[in-house]
Amino acid sequence: MKITGIPRRYQLLLLCFCAAFISYIDRVNISVATIAMQESLGWSDSVKGYVLSSFFIGYMLLQAPAGYIASRYGGKVVLTVAVAWWSLFTILTPLAAIVSLPLLIITRIAMGLGEAAMFPGAYALLGRWIPVPERSRSVALLLSGVPIGTVFALIVTGWIITEFGWPSVFYVFGGAGLIWMVFWLPNASDGPELDPKISDSEKDYIVQNSETPTGNKRFYTPWKLILTAPAVWALIINHFCSNWSFYILLAWLPSYFKQVQGFSITYAGLFSAAPWLINFLMINIASWIADTMIERGRSVTFVRKLMQSFGLGVSGVFLLLVTVTSDGLTSVILMCAALGAHGFTWSGFGPNHLDLAPRHAGLLLGITNTAGTLPGVIGIAVTGLLVEATGAFTSAFILAACINFIGVLVWLFWGTGRKIVD
Repeated sequence: MKITGIPRRYQLLLLCFCAAFISYIDRVNISVATIAMQESLGWSDSVKGYVLSSFFIGYMLLQAPAGYIASRYGGKVVLTVAVAWWSLFTILTPLAAIVSLPLLIITRIAMGLGEAAMFPGAYALLGRWIPVPERSRSVALLLSGVPIGTVFALIVTGWIITEFGWPSVFYVFGGAGLIWMVFWLPNASDGPELDPKISDSEKDYIVQNSETPTGNKRFYTPWKLILTAPAVWALIINHFCSNWSFYILLAWLPSYFKQVQGFSITYAGLFSAAPWLINFLMINIASWIADTMIERGRSVTFVRKLMQSFGLGVSGVFLLLVTVTSDGLTSVILMCAALGAHGFTWSGFGPNHLDLAPRHAGLLLGITNTAGTLPGVIGIAVTGLLVEATGAFTSAFILAACINFIGVLVWLFWGTGRKIVD
């Protein structure tokens, strides 16, 4: 189905946003579903942690290869295969869970392999389609699919499980990716110079305001320069630190509200959605602030350092405050504040891949998101072990806050918004 009436670069951005949205409804539904699955299948908290973290094994393994392929050959084919792949394994999840725990683990790893190509593919497309003056806002819109998909999944999953049983949610959400393909295939394009539907005026604007050559031109990959630059390692470390609290809240927030605050499974999903809605709002507010500051003469480096440091530092403070409250409403408010502050990081480390290496943004995203996926593998499982060992979430939230503060220090010393790779 063709899309008309809006500029081509925004059509591609909208479709990438929808892919990110679908990836997160498929990823997050199990955070709520495992509450019912745990009761039905007799899992311990540590087993549930292994199930939740298994997705990230596959997700981590294919990040860098997917980024390399997307940077070299374009994001269109990468996203096409990725969405079809993870949608299939989402649909297969209930059958795998019923057959055996090892098969469920394998299925979740396979799903992670598909979703690994989502953001490297999208960043490769943004690098070719989005001009520099629109960079922060475009990345923010793409990444808005994360909290919006999370909010949608948290609100809807509990209701679907209550009405139709936990297997149904995987069938419904897995089918969404197949519907997306109907819109993607006739509209996707790897660059404005290859696109027959783009206007001459839009093509000229993109080319004149872009640091990244368009089309299918192949580029030499300066591996040594990328892997030895302190700014790249600051980005790698901050992707890891930012994702630690992000992923443990993504996976464990519904369980925290149910186990600690005593909410029902439906209300656990609903109250878990509120912080992610605030996160979505602050991602886009922060991106507007960031682009406005840059347009008014602030250096990109200053803006990236301000956004990242504020996001991680303030979020860490609110995570510590959560550990000293026992009131349900107060804990919801503090979680909203923590994830709201975290939204500023999407204008810090988020667009920094395009700042440092616009021609190789997909590859760089694949490299940093490999480290950024480790919290999904380690952090989620460690959280399950800590909860089982202590009977509370206090130690898990303190650990997350400390990791946030480490990220701030690294970013202030070595982060930059200057281009390091031509």
